[in-house]
Amino acid sequence: MLTMENVTVRYPGTKTAALSDLSLTMNKGEFICVLGKSGAGKSTFIRCINGLQLPTEGTVALGDRQVTGAREEELRKVRREVGMIFQHFNLIPRLSVLQNVLTGTFGYRPSFKNLVGWFSEQEVSRAKQVICEVGLEEMMNRRVENLSGGQKQRVGIARALVQEPKVILGDEPVASLDPGTADYVFTLLLDMHKRLDLLTIINVHDVELAKRYATRIIALRDGELIFDGDPRDFTGREFQETYGSEPQQGLSTTT
Repeated sequence: MLTMENVTVRYPGTKTAALSDLSLTMNKGEFICVLGKSGAGKSTFIRCINGLQLPTEGTVALGDRQVTGAREEELRKVRREVGMIFQHFNLIPRLSVLQNVLTGTFGYRPSFKNLVGWFSEQEVSRAKQVICEVGLEEMMNRRVENLSGGQKQRVGIARALVQEPKVILGDEPVASLDPGTADYVFTLLLDMHKRLDLLTIINVHDVELAKRYATRIIALRDGELIFDGDPRDFTGREFQETYGSEPQQGLSTTT
């Protein structure tokens, strides 16, 4: 279980809060999509969960582990349980698929082993397994810089999965992909989510994608929570409140 209690984030020199008094409980098995315009607070929301952003007020906890105010060693333990998938992949282009996925094990290893790049047979075997699970077994030794966007994002998913996380976070992981590839990546994420019984929280711009895959939608506007519920209840009115405009023609925002 992930809990956020009265979380507020104010950046220095700004009057508007990036997040304002946000209280939520999110449970294992939920596939949550977070909607909102650019600047609504979605990325800040995700960063608060894995400790990359410290709230100005309020607390964040993963199970019985406090994220807010945790010391570096405790925060490292929290991050082992939280896999992160990024919009721009955050991979090392000149390294192979296998080498990039192995970096997902760093949180469990002594620093000197990470520096010299020494991995056990068990770690390599696990990395190869998740690479096969995301359908990249034939590209295991290919440099990441030679992959397509969709393939790179699958490497990012494999890197997150090799951590054996309890929570998967995604910060606009399909924003730079074409619609067909984005749909494939979401299908892959949902399959992993169900098979491993995870809590998955994904920032996404595409409302149709969110309504198709999510079990729960959270919508933010100017850092405030304006919707939290069943995707079927996110209709035209909720769309307009979230984005400040009418939904595009043909968008399925009815119950």
